[in-house]
Amino acid sequence: MFTRDKLVEEFEYFLKGFRTADGTEKYRIRVSQAILENKTSIHVDYEDLLSYNADLATHLISYPDRALEAFKEAAYETMRIENPEYADRVKPVLTVRIKTLPDKIPLRGISAKQVDQMVSVGGMVVRASEVKPLVVKAAFRCPKGHINFVEQRGMVLQKPKKCEECEETKQFELDKRLSVFTDYQILRLQELPEELPPGQLPQSIDVIAAGDITNMARPGDRVIVTGIVRAEPEKAGGKHQAIFRTSLEASFIEVLGKGPDRVELSPEDIEEIKSIASQPDAYEKLIQSIAPSIYGYETEKEAILLLLAGAPQKVLPDGTTMRGDINILLVGDPGTAKSELLKYVARVAPRGRYTSGRGSTAAGLTAAVVKEKSGIMMLEAGAVVLADQGIAAIDEFDKMRPEDRSVLHEVMEQQTVSVAKGGIVATLNARTSIIAAANPIYGKYDIYKNIYENINLPVPLLTRFDLIYIMRDVPDRSKDESLARHILETRRKGHYAKEPPIPFEKLRKYLAYCKRIDPKLTPEAEEKLLQFYVEMRAESAREGTITITPRQLESLVRLAMARARVLLREYVTEEDALRAISLMKRMLSTVGIDVRSKKIDLGVLHGRPMSEKGLIDTALELIERLQGDEGVEESVLIEEMMKTGKYKTRDEAYKVLNTLRRNGQIYEVKPGRYSKLRFV
Repeated sequence: MFTRDKLVEEFEYFLKGFRTADGTEKYRIRVSQAILENKTSIHVDYEDLLSYNADLATHLISYPDRALEAFKEAAYETMRIENPEYADRVKPVLTVRIKTLPDKIPLRGISAKQVDQMVSVGGMVVRASEVKPLVVKAAFRCPKGHINFVEQRGMVLQKPKKCEECEETKQFELDKRLSVFTDYQILRLQELPEELPPGQLPQSIDVIAAGDITNMARPGDRVIVTGIVRAEPEKAGGKHQAIFRTSLEASFIEVLGKGPDRVELSPEDIEEIKSIASQPDAYEKLIQSIAPSIYGYETEKEAILLLLAGAPQKVLPDGTTMRGDINILLVGDPGTAKSELLKYVARVAPRGRYTSGRGSTAAGLTAAVVKEKSGIMMLEAGAVVLADQGIAAIDEFDKMRPEDRSVLHEVMEQQTVSVAKGGIVATLNARTSIIAAANPIYGKYDIYKNIYENINLPVPLLTRFDLIYIMRDVPDRSKDESLARHILETRRKGHYAKEPPIPFEKLRKYLAYCKRIDPKLTPEAEEKLLQFYVEMRAESAREGTITITPRQLESLVRLAMARARVLLREYVTEEDALRAISLMKRMLSTVGIDVRSKKIDLGVLHGRPMSEKGLIDTALELIERLQGDEGVEESVLIEEMMKTGKYKTRDEAYKVLNTLRRNGQIYEVKPGRYSKLRFV
């Protein structure tokens, strides 16, 4: 057991004498840098201390309070040699921070054994409180004006028992100007989803951050916290209970790489990944490896592969960001494996979150401000913030309440979540790809109706999806037989009916690695995309429809870049551009066709195709021409509408009339007589 003086002496020797392999005095330099940069903490690598004196390092883990107090004294003495004035000024808040320990324990592994010991824990920040001042050295003034300093520990303000000069025992007043304060923040750390045992609820722990480590981590960040496990008594009815709750007093917080790569890759893994990409049929093998338990859907699986890879985000000099994440919407009949596809995506993505629309709220998806028992307001991250630089899979998208679903407008285009609640104004990153699944209103998809009539989704949200695919359940003898054999064989084997070319874990590593690639557009690829866009726009002018918009051009660029990434290429080739165009054409040939005019018309995604707009305009013109003071009679109006030759049936004419009445563009003057709404 080390005495306190021995501890100070050993730590001082360590700070002054530790040298790296090349002879550099590492901690003398760090102390000098701290003085130059006006810092109040010295960072110590635990492995350096372990190599210097193993017994001292072990003592630090077992008795961190004694050791860190002695370490602080040693740091102060070392700093005094460099700059005595600065050392005296920062002494009350001077801290020695121990960087990540070599043995990281799981969050649910924290138990009573670790109380008052130092541990290193990994997890995800799900809540962060506002930063508040915490007094560390309080100055109390007695009635006669004498100042008494009291070192503070914990959350309860400790007053002096009596004045050191006049023996006064009551009526002390806190002098804030002479007191020493530091920043204070509470973080909520939760288990990482990939470390969560099956069927278990994620466990969490409060992390207390003070000093210069406040505001280091935000909700959604993955961190490793090195700190001391504390046990604080629970309160019930103003009294302390025998049951305690654990918290972690942070010594150091390491925010893990902002990149999405949390999958460990060895040099052998990277070599194997490169060998897969170099094969001539690599792209087809990757598509076949996506959701091998689900039969068919090659187009959808190709789109999902590109979504998993994504395109790099571009930030312009003025701060404008160009989205790189791809959003996909799957609309399909019941039993077409939409949910299974979404769950697979959430499992295979390096950062995946699965949620169902029925049980998701606006706050649960984005961010919420919650009030803790202590009265501190905390910002809690939702699914899309926790899936930052990953994928959020939202099932039953159509079942969400409109007010909850509307929060995704900002997420899907600006890729941020803005919060202004409870005095907290913040903008969190949500650089997230969204893959959503929705069921048609009528149970099965009606091919005689346009997409906006088939699903209960607002038009502005539909336009934010790069790709929309319809998954229909159509009886077909040969396909049905193949699907049934696939399902039955999978059940019988208890394994895949057909082994995927690339196993699941290897595919995860492949996708994590390919996200490191930042491909550039080549002139050949640009030309193909430009040619397709210009031709489609020219067709729009000829047909009087909306065939493509700049938003689709952006989607094409993202898809082409994602394909180059998947094949580990530094440049986007002409082939990548053609494959992206092919995916877009397959979407336009189903979702983008106006069922009335049988032409490609993206007006079906923007709320109303040109054919329907023409019918409505014709009806409004007729009403305006025929209406008198008492409006126009319904039967007369229908006859006139049929004479124009634009309406195929009387039912269609009546339907347009009902649309106008529902939208408030016309009104009934008296039963059976209509007039156009006039704006004064």
